[in-house]
Amino acid sequence: MTERNPTVTEADLQAFADGQLPPERQAQMEAWLAENPKDAATVAAWQTQSDGIKALFAPYGISREDDPDLIARSRRALPEEKAAPHKFRRLIMFAASLTLFLAGAVAGHFGPDLFARPELQLTAMEAWPQQAHSAFIVYASEVRHPVEVGADQEAHLATWLGKRMNVAGLKVPSLQVLGFQLVGGRLLPINGTPGAMFMYENASGQRLTVLVGHNTANTTTSFRFASNGDVETFYWIDGSLGYTVTGEISREMLQRVADECYKQFSS
Repeated sequence: MTERNPTVTEADLQAFADGQLPPERQAQMEAWLAENPKDAATVAAWQTQSDGIKALFAPYGISREDDPDLIARSRRALPEEKAAPHKFRRLIMFAASLTLFLAGAVAGHFGPDLFARPELQLTAMEAWPQQAHSAFIVYASEVRHPVEVGADQEAHLATWLGKRMNVAGLKVPSLQVLGFQLVGGRLLPINGTPGAMFMYENASGQRLTVLVGHNTANTTTSFRFASNGDVETFYWIDGSLGYTVTGEISREMLQRVADECYKQFSS
């Protein structure tokens, strides 16, 4: 990490995962993670671990305020789970699995080496809303180059992204019935493989993004919701593909967009 970019260190990633960066640095890290899926996966794994650890110790009245280094110490210990006491390992794994279940992931898809290999988190559902949020923050505010291929080349956009993703008949959803016009799209790394981003804009200048990426876990879920500040995301997995709809619009409208996308992607 430090060899690739000395300005982004593991300490920076840890601080981002814990929400301890100043706003300007937070935005820089979101941009970095959007372009570096392995680091994004590591951060997602740390955040899941932290939530699991907090849930594990909550019944005993132990919080991060009581022991500020609790999460950091446990996080360092997790990749070396073989050296940890067997009973403690089982408690940690139980807490993490419970967190994944509550977030909509199927715990059975993750083996005992989950924490030793954070890149496996790329296929966990927790990674989808985070990647969608980062892509929206980076590109929706872009004025001159929000997309690589404009709406005037919609057919080419669908063919190009479909070939890069190895997805036959990839569709570009039409959201005109909801007042959103296609701006265009671009190629994005999603879960470490080529993915598609489509951007839309309404008459008020509000933008939203639709992401399509591979889901190697090959699971299926119903709609799920994630919120990060003013940015809302609906996401779902349908077999080998995962989908997200993200924007700074009302949750009700975003759900209508997600419903419309689901109908068109499934048809």
